[in-house]
Amino acid sequence: MSESNKSPVALITGGGSGIGAAVARQLLDAGHRVAVTGRGEKRLRGFAEELGRPEDLLTITGNAAEYDDVRGAVEATLLEFGRLDTVVANAGFATHDSVADGDPAGWPEMVLTNVLGPALLIRASIDALKETRGRIVLIGSVAGFVPTPGNLYGATKWAVTGLAENTRRQVTEFGVGVTLVAPGRVETPFWDSYGSLPPGQLLTADQLADSIVWAIRQPEGVDVNTVVVRPIGQPN
Repeated sequence: MSESNKSPVALITGGGSGIGAAVARQLLDAGHRVAVTGRGEKRLRGFAEELGRPEDLLTITGNAAEYDDVRGAVEATLLEFGRLDTVVANAGFATHDSVADGDPAGWPEMVLTNVLGPALLIRASIDALKETRGRIVLIGSVAGFVPTPGNLYGATKWAVTGLAENTRRQVTEFGVGVTLVAPGRVETPFWDSYGSLPPGQLLTADQLADSIVWAIRQPEGVDVNTVVVRPIGQPN
């Protein structure tokens, strides 16, 4: 096996922009091989071109809430790179409305992407992760720890908080680690549908990616389980 074939492999959902793209860049810089998924082929192609189309980057078009797409992404990653060490369940979005006066039309897609999506990624990747004694990273949110009025998005992230620990309790015996990274406000395309960035201090995607990559690169046998990362100045 060549030395390059021993380099670790990560699969990141929603990896074409924002937090996922920042994690992909940092992992590539650290010598990982990286597959990223997203629903927009054009966005993924643009991301690859922006990085100079590195041979260690694989882009895969697919929906994080569709099991066939998720399973296909895992299979494509294994076919291309021969192993899988880390999965990052990053795909997610908010409808930026509330349960008392919001538009229910957007809720099913949000719930499926934010809650079902990470579970599907775990299910599709666990056999490969057992072989490498790898790591599952779930991107949650401070909104999954701190209740806010009418926040259904927050409820999906409370579900991710629970999914992380429930998953850890099952897969730790397989030698697989689980890390929940719960960011506060981050300056990403997440806010595009909101109309503007929220007030106050925001983390950059690169600042948050530092914490995610730190968790991924922990020594063998170390399982960092919950990392909550807020910008200084965010009180809640």
